[in-house]
Amino acid sequence: MQKIEFTVYGAEQKCASCVHLPSALETKDWLEAALTRKFPHENLSFHYVDIEAPQTEQEKELAEAILNEEYFYPLLVVNGDILAEGNPSLKVVTQRVEAILSASSHQ
Repeated sequence: MQKIEFTVYGAEQKCASCVHLPSALETKDWLEAALTRKFPHENLSFHYVDIEAPQTEQEKELAEAILNEEYFYPLLVVNGDILAEGNPSLKVVTQRVEAILSASSHQ
């Protein structure tokens, strides 16, 4: 079974253009609830990375890019690829999951 890994990057303080949106952690929790309900039998994992305290090299690189304003947060990464910045669209995320599942079932 294909594992699909979601990582949401963000900070406790919302970005200036995101004050009316959920926090990055709330975004991670919302995506996790919605996607595990839609894909209950899939191997999905969800992680939150505080851009002020990244742990791995990849996390440090993306956190630095966000802090340098190359990306907005929350930043959603799926299986290592950036999928969305700011407020992710559930439709877009669902389409990516379906594409990954479809590709893995054809291998």
